[in-house]
Amino acid sequence: MKYLFQFARILAFCFLGEILHALLPLPIPASIYGLILLLLALRLGIVRLEQVKDVGLFLTGIFPLLFVPAAAGVMELWAEMGDMLLPIIISIIPVTVLVLVTAGHTTQALTRRKKKEADHD
Repeated sequence: MKYLFQFARILAFCFLGEILHALLPLPIPASIYGLILLLLALRLGIVRLEQVKDVGLFLTGIFPLLFVPAAAGVMELWAEMGDMLLPIIISIIPVTVLVLVTAGHTTQALTRRKKKEADHD
């Protein structure tokens, strides 16, 4: 029953994201609105981490499985994508490098911050 309530809380933020997406004329996906609202609720203490942690860990654990339909769709359209293969590769490589560099710098910054906090305690 605990998992059902945790999942309902996460779905509520997804629903609020859908509402914001319908109301605001910004080109931001509803899922991003929902994630930002959930993050704000967690940071402000409206929702405690324990209230969504177990289902959140489960969802992130099955995350790769959620990409299977998209990958199957790409494989199905592979012949049509042949003409666009070079532009796709040219766009994917720099974005991938940018994501890796950004994630690395963020991880290093958070590690340094956590180490400083541990040293002060």
